[in-house]
This record gives sequence, C-alpha cells and structure tokens, in this order.
Amino acid sequence: MPQTLTQAFSKNFLGNAPNWYKMAIVIFLVINPILMLTVGPFIAGWVLIAEFIFTLAMALKCYPLPAGGLLAIEAVIMGMTSPRTVYHEALTNFPVILLLIFMVAGIYFMKDFLQYTFTRILTRVQSKIVISLLFCFAGAFLSAFLDALTVTAVIIAVAYGFYNVYHRFASGKTPSCSHDLCDDIAIKEHERADLKEFRGFLRNLMMHGAVGTALGGVCTLVGEPQNLLIGEVMGWHFVPFFLNMAHVSMPVLFVGLLTCVFVEKFHLFGYGAKLPGNIRSHLLETAIEMESKRGAQGKAQLIVQALIGVWLILALAFHLAEVGIIGLSVIVFLTAFNGFVDEHQLGPAFEEALPFTALLVVFFSIVGVIHDQHLFAPVMHLVLGLEGQTQLAAYYTANGLLSMISDNVFVATVYISETKLHFVQLLATVPGVTDAASLMDKLTDPFVARTDVIASLPAGIQDQVAKMMTHFDHLAVAINTGTNIPSVATPNGQAAFLFLLTSALAPVIRLSYGRMVVLALPYTVTMSLTGLAATYFFSW
Repeated sequence: MPQTLTQAFSKNFLGNAPNWYKMAIVIFLVINPILMLTVGPFIAGWVLIAEFIFTLAMALKCYPLPAGGLLAIEAVIMGMTSPRTVYHEALTNFPVILLLIFMVAGIYFMKDFLQYTFTRILTRVQSKIVISLLFCFAGAFLSAFLDALTVTAVIIAVAYGFYNVYHRFASGKTPSCSHDLCDDIAIKEHERADLKEFRGFLRNLMMHGAVGTALGGVCTLVGEPQNLLIGEVMGWHFVPFFLNMAHVSMPVLFVGLLTCVFVEKFHLFGYGAKLPGNIRSHLLETAIEMESKRGAQGKAQLIVQALIGVWLILALAFHLAEVGIIGLSVIVFLTAFNGFVDEHQLGPAFEEALPFTALLVVFFSIVGVIHDQHLFAPVMHLVLGLEGQTQLAAYYTANGLLSMISDNVFVATVYISETKLHFVQLLATVPGVTDAASLMDKLTDPFVARTDVIASLPAGIQDQVAKMMTHFDHLAVAINTGTNIPSVATPNGQAAFLFLLTSALAPVIRLSYGRMVVLALPYTVTMSLTGLAATYFFSW
C-alpha cells in the first residue's frame, strides 16, 4: 500500500535505525524540557548526559551524530548552554579539529605504502606467532605517528583483498564476475575446512592489529584525538607528551605484546588459528603478481610515501608546526609528487574524518552543558577529595569504566576540562595569586618553561604551585591512559574497533560484537591491570 506523508516522515527519521531506537530518541527529546521545568537543570543535565552516552553506546544501530546532535541542539534551545560556549569549546580545541581534518586525510595518501607493508608481513612470514606479533607491533608503531582509523582501514583492506582472492578461487569464480563473499554454497567440500581456518586466522590478525593501534595510540600526542586535546590543555608537545606517558604506556606496550604471544602459543580465547599451506601459496602467488604489475611508477610512489613518512615522524618529534599543519604538509607533498591533481581524487581523503569531526563539536556542546550547569562538581569533589596514589587509581578506573561503554574522546574531554577548572580554582586560593586563570595559561604554555613561570612567583608559594602542577600532570596521565587502555574491552570505546566491526570484512570473517569482546578480553585484563599498577606505583 502507498505510504502516507506521516509514515514517510517516520520512515525517514533516523533512517534505518530500529524503531525502538527512534522511539527512545523521541522520548528523550520530549522528557528533557519537562525535566528542565520540573526538577531543574542539574537533574535534567545528568539525564541528558545519560541519553548522550546511550547514543554513543548504540553506535552500531545509528551513528551518534544525528541523534546526539538533536539532543545537543535541544540543550542549547533550552538554555542549558549557549552557542557562544559551544563555539568557545570548539575554538579552544581547534588543534584537535585540524588534526582530524588534515592528518587523517594526509595518511589516506600513504595507504599504498602501508598496504604494501602489511601484505609483505602476511605473505612472507611463516610463523603465526611472529605474524601476530608483527601485526600488533606494526599497528602500535604506525598508530603512534599516524591515525589509528587509517591504519585499521589498511589492515582491513589487506585482509579483505586476500579473502576475496581465495574465496573466489575456492568457489570457482573469476575475479571479474559478481560474487557474495558471505555465501559458501559454491565452495568445494574439501576447501570448507581450510576456509573456516582462514577466517579464524584473519579474525586473529585483525584483533591483534586493532589492539596494536590502542597500544601505540596511548603513547603519543597524535595517537588518538583525545591525546592532542589533553596535550593542548597541559601544554605538552610531541616529545614531552611521550615522556610524561612513558611510565604507564611502555609497561602496557610490553605486556600487550606479551599477551599477543601468550594467547597464540596456548590457543586461548579463540586465538591460534593457522593459515593453511595451500592458501598461503595461493596468496603469495597473488601478491607477487600484484607487485609485478606495480611498475616503475608504482614503485616511485611507494618510495615517495616512505620518505614522507620519515618527514612526518621528524616533524612531529621536533614539533616543527602544529600537528594539523604537519598533516596538511603531508597532503601537499604526497599529492604533488604522486600525481593526485584532480579534485575528485582529493575528496575521498576527507570523507573518513569529517563525520567524527562533526561529532566532536557535538561532544563540545555536551561539555558546555556540563560546565554551565556544574554537573560534575559533586563527582570531581568526591574524586579530588582522595589523596595520592588512591586518587590517581580512582581517576584511571573511572575513565576506563566510562570509556568501555561510551566514547573515550568524550570522557577525556569532560575529565580534563573539569580537572583543569578545579586546579584553576585551587590556584586562586594560593596567597599572592591574583589571576589564577592567567597563571594557569602561563604554566601550561608549551613555549614557556614552567620552571621560569614558577620562579617569577613569590618565593613563599613556589613550592606549593610546583607540587600542585606536578599533581595536575599525574592526573592528566591517568585520564589519558584510563581512556585509552581499558576501552579496548568493547567496540564502543575504541573507534578502530568500531570501524572494524562495521566494515565489510566483519561479516565475511564472522566477526560479531560478542566474538570481538571475547577476543579482546585477555588484552583488556592484562593491559588494564598493568596500566592501573603503573599509574598507582610509578607516578610518585
């Protein structure tokens, strides 16, 4: 029967999202003004946060931007925050926005080199344990300097390409004909066991690589979007950020790689699947054929991409410019020297990051509500009322648990901004400090030595301010590591995991939400406990 206009509007609202999800969002939008009028903005604000976290947790049902954006706009309309506050939050975090736009796009033009690297590992290394370790380590190293989503996308492309090649071969299909990779009906009987083992092998490698992006992502300023956000608040460039995180990130990296070896060696939690010999031979022949077709021009492009990768690492290490500007230089170099001169060739590079960039500004809207309504004041008072290592452990644990069910960028944004506000208030209580906000800006200015700023203060308060800022540093480390490490528990916390789960590869290798959680479990336990222990024991 033909649809009515009302039915059409209902069908269009949030598109293919389940009806129960659509109804939940409508209920949220209806009850928020009622709560605002009846119980006040404080309770209504906390309900809004819970609703927004719900949209993040249900990211597999509907990307959080449409539904979360509606909630944020409603909050502005109700006066819980203002457009000026949202703009101020976005402006303060403009370096993060630049990172997402230009760095992610820049790495897009390095995909051939990254794909070449992972293809060589997959086809030339015999030992499954060594392959797993190399995938995990390569994911960690590349994510420390590049974008974790792009690294994950490259690993997915390599696995999908090889699965496609073998599945067609086993089905008796040619490379040019249409073919459903999820359909095994045409698979020859004697190939089915090998195909099942191949799927398990690829699931293992995908998870090792994805966990690797988390291991490397926690280490550096550009590893994850929240890292740069925290670095901007603290005034840390690339090297200072790495050094401040190292007492936690390095033990976690070591334990993560050790976990990779352990689960493969003892075939735990679904790991240990092997690559059948006949499939390895077929994939190696395919890889050799692909390399032979590359030609001199293709090889020249790989060389350029490798050289620009070296430039990227050096430029970040010496902080030659803001991270986003370095990303823009990568775009310019790679497009100029590798012949990307048409506008339609440049557009796809920006598609991956812009949805999340828009979502990040929506995050800032919710953060604006938290600031304006002082929603976290009781929570921060409780946590900051703790002392010493106990407080650091509480910070790490709270950020970790929230990041498992929510988005780690949102959690880090809230915690670091509220913590900074608390320390500004603490500075204001120090005798002789007349403008605490200005003093905090100087103490976290990356171009001014903190020791010089402290030395310019009256002698009687120098030690007090120095200890206060050292404590602030430790809490920032706890926030960063807490949001980056335990969040590997679920696809909700890590963008790379969510990207893998929603990719075209996931259904063909039978990677479901539940299976991903099980595969991540050993990493979650070992890495989270190591991070907690390092935060507790090594920060003082």
